[in-house]
Amino acid sequence: MALIIVGLGNPGKEYEKTRHNAGRNAVELLAKQEGFGEFDFNKKANALVVAGRIGKEAVTLVLPETMMNNSGKAAAAFVKSPKAAKNLLVVHDDLDLPLGTIKMVFGRGSGGHKGVESVMRAARTQDFARIRIGISAPGKKNQAKKVQGEEKVIKQVIGKWKPGEEATAKKIFKKAAEALRLFATEGISSATQFANTRQ
Repeated sequence: MALIIVGLGNPGKEYEKTRHNAGRNAVELLAKQEGFGEFDFNKKANALVVAGRIGKEAVTLVLPETMMNNSGKAAAAFVKSPKAAKNLLVVHDDLDLPLGTIKMVFGRGSGGHKGVESVMRAARTQDFARIRIGISAPGKKNQAKKVQGEEKVIKQVIGKWKPGEEATAKKIFKKAAEALRLFATEGISSATQFANTRQ
């Protein structure tokens, strides 16, 4: 059964370089690196979709064309049951991690991420793999600097990368793409070990 990799973000030019699109950017990079060709719009899923192979594994990459909070609709077109969710990997931004960090998890709660919540509702389970990409400013001891208040959170999330952050963001998208590749070729243990080790 094909692996389904979903990169969360918001569609449209105005969101292209925003922190909220980190997951989408990492999946776009993987498609480019693997020579998957152009994404095509899939009406049923309301998503941009491209399929190919990574190693021996059939992989479908999905970029929802809905706003973030409705990402589950795209996932539901490919993941029809909680059992099928074992082949699902969702890539998304995460305010609880500092920029320059990614974490791979399986079967965890959403951490308040609306896009992840939407996928969990659609898949009727939280038992699927996720790669969390840190988007917060680094604080003490490699922790994320906490952003307080809804307005500030929204500003941080849908704000564009600052010039000083772009190089780090690109580096971490590369690491996320490598973790996705390992997930496809070697399985979740190798991918998790790579993703969760500080480089």
